[in-house]
Amino acid sequence: MRSRRVQILVALVLTALWGAGIYAAHAGGHLRFLDRLEATLTDWRTQARGVQRPPDLVTIVAIDDTVVKRGGSYPLPRADLARVVDTIVQFKPKVVAIDLLLVDRSAAIGDATLANTLATGPMVLAAAAIFPSASETVAPSSEGPLAVLPQAERFLQPLPAFAEHADVGVVNVATGQSGSPLSVPMLFRTQDKVELSFPLRVAARALDKPLTVAPDHLMLGDRAVPTDGDLALPITYYGPRRTIRTVSAQSIFDGTLDRAAIENRIVVIGASVAGGGDFYPTPFDSLMPGVEVVSTAITHLVAGDAIVRDHRVRIADALTAILLPMLLVGLLAWRRSALGIMAAAAVMIAWAGLNLFAFTHGVWLNAATTLAAAVPPVAIFAGVQLWAGGRRTQYFAAKSRSLAQFQAPAVQEWLARDPNFLSNPVRQDAAVVFVDLSGFTGLSERTDPDELRDLLKAFHALIDKAAIDCGGMITGFLGDGAMILFGLPRAMPDDAARALKCAIDLHRGLERWIASLAPAIAGQLGFKIGAHCGPIVASRLGESHQHITATGDTVNVASRLMEIATQNDARLALSDTLLDAADFQGAPDGVLTGPLPAQVRGRSGVVTVWFWRDQDGPGQDTTKAEMIG
Repeated sequence: MRSRRVQILVALVLTALWGAGIYAAHAGGHLRFLDRLEATLTDWRTQARGVQRPPDLVTIVAIDDTVVKRGGSYPLPRADLARVVDTIVQFKPKVVAIDLLLVDRSAAIGDATLANTLATGPMVLAAAAIFPSASETVAPSSEGPLAVLPQAERFLQPLPAFAEHADVGVVNVATGQSGSPLSVPMLFRTQDKVELSFPLRVAARALDKPLTVAPDHLMLGDRAVPTDGDLALPITYYGPRRTIRTVSAQSIFDGTLDRAAIENRIVVIGASVAGGGDFYPTPFDSLMPGVEVVSTAITHLVAGDAIVRDHRVRIADALTAILLPMLLVGLLAWRRSALGIMAAAAVMIAWAGLNLFAFTHGVWLNAATTLAAAVPPVAIFAGVQLWAGGRRTQYFAAKSRSLAQFQAPAVQEWLARDPNFLSNPVRQDAAVVFVDLSGFTGLSERTDPDELRDLLKAFHALIDKAAIDCGGMITGFLGDGAMILFGLPRAMPDDAARALKCAIDLHRGLERWIASLAPAIAGQLGFKIGAHCGPIVASRLGESHQHITATGDTVNVASRLMEIATQNDARLALSDTLLDAADFQGAPDGVLTGPLPAQVRGRSGVVTVWFWRDQDGPGQDTTKAEMIG
C-alpha cells in the first residue's frame, strides 16, 4: 500500500511538471503547433456560440463588384473616391475611416480633389507595416519596454498631401497559423517610431476620449480595454460577411445612399472586390473582406465587447494546465476501474463545457495548451494502469484457477460475490455423503508410490465428477476418502435428493472403476458410502489457510453409516431421514433393503438405516431386511 502511494505521488509530481513545462514552452514562443490547434478549437467554439448581432455602430461602404460591373474600375480613381468621401461627410458621420492604402500618386487633379475632400471631416487613413518576412505573424523583440510590440522594418504611409488632413493608423492584422485573424495589434514599432493601429485610431477619434497605453491594457477615457500580452486586441467574429452593416459604394454614384446608414456613425470605406486579395478565412466565412475584419476590431473597441485574454486569463490557463492533469491522474489512481475512467471523463467534459461557456461569455481560455498538458500524462498513466491491471488480472486469474482446484464452483462464485461468506458460523439443514476406500491401507504397503498416486488421482477424479454433476461441494479429501456436502453456499429444497443421486452414482462409478483395475489390485479394494441429512453448522476453519467444513451430529451419523454398511455386507448405507427428505419411492434399476434399526457408535439412540445396491450388481445379503421396490 505504501509503495502504491509513493507511485501515485511521483505520478502527480511528474504530471504537474509536465503541465508547467508545456505552458512555459508555449508562452515562450515554442510549440507553435499548438497555435494551429488553438485556432481550430477557437473556430469550433465560435461556431458553437453562433452568429451574434453586432452593436450597430459601424457602417462599411464597400467598393465591391457592383461598382466595377457598373462602369467603375479597381482601384477606384481618386476623383471617384473623393466623391464617395464627400457624400459621406455631408451626412455627418462621427468619423470616416479609409481602409485603402493611398501611398502612390495618381492623376494630379484626382489627388488634389481627394486631398481637399479629406479636409472637410474627421478622417483616419490606413498605413501598412512592412515586416522582414512575408508573414504578418512576427515574434516580438526581446529588448526594451516596447519589446512586446511587433517590430516592422518600415511603415508605408499615405501621401503627405493626404496625411496632413487626417489621422493615420496601421491596418495590419495578426493571423494565426490557420490564416484566420485572431487578434489585431494595437501598436506597431520600427527602430525609431511607434504607430497606433488603424482600429485604435478610429475608435479613439470616434469616442473623442484620451488614449492611455498601459502594460497590459488600454484606457479609452476612463474605460479599460483588456488586451493580450503583446498589446493585441483578441477578436471574435459576429457572423459571416455583411453581418456588420454594409452598403455598396455604388449607392453613392446612384444617389440612393440612405442618410440613416451614415449619420452619427463610424463609416469605414474599404474594398471587397472579388480577386482584390484582401480576404481572410474566418469561422463563418471562407472569404471575409479585410475591411470587415478591421470593422469588427473597431466595434470591439467602441462597444467594449471584445473577448478577454489578459494576464488574469493567462494565470488561469497556467493553473489549469497544471491542476487539471493532476486531477485526472488522481481520479484514475483513486479508482483503477471503470468508475475512475468515468470520473475522469466527467471532469474533462465539465472542463470543456466550462471553457465553451467562458468563451461564449467573453473570456478566452486556452484550450490547446490545456489539452497538450493533460492528454499525454493521462494517456501514459492510463496505459500503465491498464498494463498493470492486465498483469494483476493474469496473476489473480492464475490464483483463481489454482484455488478453483480446492473449492467447488458454486462456492467459488459465492466467495467472489461475498468474500465474508461463512466468516461467522451458520446453522442450517444440509445433506452429507461420506465415501471411503476399503483395503487401501494394506494395498499401499505393497504398491509402488507412483502407481499408488495414480490410483488415488483416478479415485479423486471420480468423486469430483460425481459431486460436481450433482451440485455437491467436496469439503475435503481424507486420503482414501472424501466428504461431500449438499446445502452450500445455501440450503436448497432438493439437497437430499441430489445427495441420494450422488451416493448412487458413486456406488456405480466405484464398482465400474474397481472392476477395471488389475485383478491383483481390484481383489484388495472395496468401498463404503454413508449418506444422511439434517442440521449442521457450516463455518470456516483455520487462520492463515482456511477451509470450509460442516460439523454436528448429522456429519457424525453420515460417517458412522459407512461402518454400518460394512457390518451388514453392504456398500451404501442411507438414513431413513435422507430417504424421506428426498421423497424416494424406489428405482427400477436398484434394490433397496431395510429398514434396519442400528446403534451408531458414540451416540445414544437408534438410527433407521437402508441399504442400496444395483439390481445387476454383485449379490449381497438381503435376509436382514425386507426388499422394497
